Amino acid sequence: MSTLALSTAARARSSAYAGTGQLLALAWRRDRVLIPASILGLTALSVGSAKATLELYPDLDSAQQGLGSVLLNPAVQALYGPVVATSIDGLAVFKTVMLGAVFTAILGFVVTRRHTRSEEEEGRLELLGAGVVGRRAPLTAALLLALLAVLGAGALSTLGLLGLGMEPVGSLAFGSAWLTAGVSAIGLTALAAQLAATARGCGGLVLGALGIDFLLRAVGDTATSPAGQALGWLTPLGWAGRTEPYGANRFFTLGLGVALAAGATAIAYRLLATRDLGSGILPSRRGLAEASRVLRSPAALVGRLTRGSVLGWLVGVAVVAAVVGSLLASVTEMAADPAVRAMLERVGGAAGSIEDIFVSTELRFIAGAVTAAGVALVLRLAGAERGGAAEVVLATPTRRSSWYAAHVGAGFTLTAVLLAVVGTLIGAVGHRVTPQAPTVAEGLGAALALVPGVWVVVGAAAALFGLGARYAAWSWGVLLVGFLLGEVGRTMGLPEWVISLSPFAHTSHLPGGRFDLTPTLLLLSVAAALVGFGLLAYQRRDAA
Repeated sequence: MSTLALSTAARARSSAYAGTGQLLALAWRRDRVLIPASILGLTALSVGSAKATLELYPDLDSAQQGLGSVLLNPAVQALYGPVVATSIDGLAVFKTVMLGAVFTAILGFVVTRRHTRSEEEEGRLELLGAGVVGRRAPLTAALLLALLAVLGAGALSTLGLLGLGMEPVGSLAFGSAWLTAGVSAIGLTALAAQLAATARGCGGLVLGALGIDFLLRAVGDTATSPAGQALGWLTPLGWAGRTEPYGANRFFTLGLGVALAAGATAIAYRLLATRDLGSGILPSRRGLAEASRVLRSPAALVGRLTRGSVLGWLVGVAVVAAVVGSLLASVTEMAADPAVRAMLERVGGAAGSIEDIFVSTELRFIAGAVTAAGVALVLRLAGAERGGAAEVVLATPTRRSSWYAAHVGAGFTLTAVLLAVVGTLIGAVGHRVTPQAPTVAEGLGAALALVPGVWVVVGAAAALFGLGARYAAWSWGVLLVGFLLGEVGRTMGLPEWVISLSPFAHTSHLPGGRFDLTPTLLLLSVAAALVGFGLLAYQRRDAA
């Protein structure tokens, strides 16, 4: 090949990445709150959990005695992955290796999709393409930002564990486990963004793969046969779990994750060059010319658009509830240590049996995740407004109030149903493993008692959207602060007046405690006021 041809090829490759730096800076500006908050939240998860465990169990013998029966529970292994029971440091992080890996994978997915398929679907990439921007630049900028996000989460968590005085090599392996899941998710999302024509389709592909990944990993971690255990080596989450921080410390699993990400990214770049802007490789299904009668209302439309997410949340909370219920057989042994019981009482209240206190504690943590589901559903209002779907709907006789009420009502309904499912399953499963567990009715009542606090946060999300779509993302900050103050505030030693700022601090501690009607009615009134304020603000402002 001539020198001229080589020079031309080099210029072509260079021009394909033109503008990557500027796009990276722009993407960082958009995510300057989301990414740091996510990194800090993940770091708090790892360091806070490890610190609490080390304070409860000062040495390996006390930890094995207090957690022995729990660690042998197959449900625990299915949820948290392999447990390193040979060191106190390994026991201190056994819950956060897998949970953090899942959250890191979700972080990588969210950032990558947000700056690829979502940008393309909303038309911003077409505007950027009118400038000096190479074909590969948007995808490259998204990959770099997502990689920085998961690297930050893994690195800061590693530093936090080192700050607790934990073993250095194991701490590095802990961060490596999170990175394995994170980089794998980034590569798969880059590929899915080329395959699907919509952000929702991209999310369905990646989150569906993540769900299958978790299921195969859980089967592999609980299997007794070599063939079953081999399933854990087939998936990124399985690789993350088999890193085994503070035990085997297998760093080569990160290489498996990087190899998967590199392969998926290479295919993504190849597909990017073969498709048109705004299209996907997979064919889109043609919709009906007219909707059926059951879909001719805003509420029905919202239900149709969110049914996949709702089903995923139902399955997720059902699995967690079943695990919590099965743990009730071991809770008496777990809480034999006065320090463990004291920690449970700080969160779940001091009334009732130890089984009641344990259920109350777990329900309050699950309620935080359920609240996130409600907030995410309400924030679809902001996404529809930015993407133009709301403009199309509101061009029909549909009123703003109906469109708003459909989403907010769906958020309220979803959270109540999820909590009802959780409470019912905890009672049903728990009562099968031990007669001391709360009944189904008691579990259901305890879960529903948390609904008013959840609705206040969902109402705050509606109010923030009412002020403007650009304020909607602050709902996640409201949820994070409210949850930390209400559920972890006493453990952190915060003053009562600070804790009382959280709506979760005013919900009844059931089962075992007393149901307080006055705070419940007050929380419901606050939630209604926030929803009403959001509606008034939404009706008076211009669309984004």
